[in-house]
Amino acid sequence: MQVATIAELSSRSVLSIGGPQAQDFLQNLVTCDVDSIAPGSAGYGALLTPQGKILFDFILFSAEDAYLIDTPARSAAELAKRLAFYKLRSKVTIEDVGAELAVVACWGTETAPALPGTVALDPRLPALGFRAIVARDAIGATLAAPGLAHGTEADYHAHRISLGVPEGGLDFAFGDTFPHDADMDDLHGVAFDKGCFVGQEVVSRMKHRGTARRRIVPVLGDHDLPPPGTELMAGGRPAGTLGTSAGAAGLALVRLDRVKAALDAGEAVTAGEATLTVALPAWARFSWPDTGSGDGET
Repeated sequence: MQVATIAELSSRSVLSIGGPQAQDFLQNLVTCDVDSIAPGSAGYGALLTPQGKILFDFILFSAEDAYLIDTPARSAAELAKRLAFYKLRSKVTIEDVGAELAVVACWGTETAPALPGTVALDPRLPALGFRAIVARDAIGATLAAPGLAHGTEADYHAHRISLGVPEGGLDFAFGDTFPHDADMDDLHGVAFDKGCFVGQEVVSRMKHRGTARRRIVPVLGDHDLPPPGTELMAGGRPAGTLGTSAGAAGLALVRLDRVKAALDAGEAVTAGEATLTVALPAWARFSWPDTGSGDGET
């Protein structure tokens, strides 16, 4: 029986977006449908370049009097600056509240934990569990909540990796990755029917043309995997880049056509000295290409 586990995600920070026009402001910028995020729930989304590449990804909570953005701490200040660039005359406040609020993950339970903060089911995949934003001065009591085992951030990442769910800045590079590459279309991160957002035209065109050939997929090595950034080779050809790993299990951003060609030919897929088994995530709606020609762009 899996034990319900709770862990603080110290690599994450929080921005607060408030004011009377906050909802419309975000709705016109980000990939997720902000209008559909009810109080007590959350959405997964990103802010893109006009060319459709991910600058920042995040989990967006609808709180009592503001939207709270759960985002990597290392890029939180940059995200606040970019949002301020788009603010213009909008009646919106943008605050970095990471010093006051912390991000917590809880998994291994189907029931929302009773935590002193904003709690929501992870919008990417129910099996990931719950996310919460809590006051930093209550973090000790939060992590000691009855019925929950106190885990670490490394435990959370091992759980995430086991489910094949990537994370921005770890499994894909900001500024160089389309939402389809990062599986955001299948992880409820892009609302294709909501109307305009920054980069929407490019992303919609990729969806309708089916031109995405790079995807993040689970990989399993015959021993512990090498560091993130290690190049994947498929049949002797470059085929992608390794992301995060936990022991022999990991994620990799791969060229599906090149990996498929190697698998069809009975050739090895490797990362460093590790030989890999490559699979598609159980939740994926995308599939292997019909042919594994491996031709085209890199």
